[in-house]
Amino acid sequence: MIRTEALRVFVTVAECGNIRDAADRLFRTQSAISMTLKQVEDHLAAPLFESDRKHSLTELGSFVLGVAKVLLRDHDTAIDLIEEYASGASGRLRIASVPSVAALLIPEMLAKFLADRPTAEIDLVDTDSADVRRLVATGQADLGIASAAPAEGGLVSVPIFEDNMQVVCPANSKLGQQAGPLNWSDLETVALILNETTRAIQAAEFQALASRTKLRVRNVTSLLAMVRAGVGVTLLPGLATVGLPPALVARPLSDQSCRRQVCLLRREGRVQSPLAAAFARDFIAAIAAATPQFGIVSIFKA
Repeated sequence: MIRTEALRVFVTVAECGNIRDAADRLFRTQSAISMTLKQVEDHLAAPLFESDRKHSLTELGSFVLGVAKVLLRDHDTAIDLIEEYASGASGRLRIASVPSVAALLIPEMLAKFLADRPTAEIDLVDTDSADVRRLVATGQADLGIASAAPAEGGLVSVPIFEDNMQVVCPANSKLGQQAGPLNWSDLETVALILNETTRAIQAAEFQALASRTKLRVRNVTSLLAMVRAGVGVTLLPGLATVGLPPALVARPLSDQSCRRQVCLLRREGRVQSPLAAAFARDFIAAIAAATPQFGIVSIFKA
């Protein structure tokens, strides 16, 4: 069998026209170069050069040179691609994220991430937390960014940050114009619209309010339209209230323990691709820089 490196030696000698220059280019001794050429010729049972001076190729040598150049080019390209993938510089990454993170925290970080990885492919789906967990658990997404759940069966969950829940209501409503943080008791006289994020609120006062509601909306756009139309009020995490329509306001709660915890999710028992690992690392690092701007609290612990 002819080794790839033996073909590389042959091609270099053919290009240089002599063993001495080829040895210098390959950083090997002339005797090592000569021995390698002899091994190739012995394997083929025919000479590759017309003379020992290696100036001109035989007909076989010309054929081997053409084939070897193609093989070495493909070999080197394959090695480059493998090393690029292993370093996290290329590949395909499927991310599922809650809309607030996808819209506010990922774009700037992703721009920098892709600038260093021009061949990487990213598929980003923004959906609610329940769907994020489903996509990751079924292997349809490599990474998920979602609100924490009581049980993350089949998933590895890494807490990243928290933000305070806020009451979203019409700006011209009584709650919208009330001074100071709102208490749970302030919500007893208004209709409450539940959403995917409110599933994680454990406060007894909220649970009492939620037990009386008849409406749950999963899509944030539809949810805000319902609030704007006066159907009721809802609770959303602080990050999700950035850029509310002018007719709506977000009011803080006096209960500061009412927070959303956002986690990075991946499938349990699966080794992350290098690209996924690189994205997770850079995303977590970006959270610390984003905390002053969006009022979130980084809680990641390495």
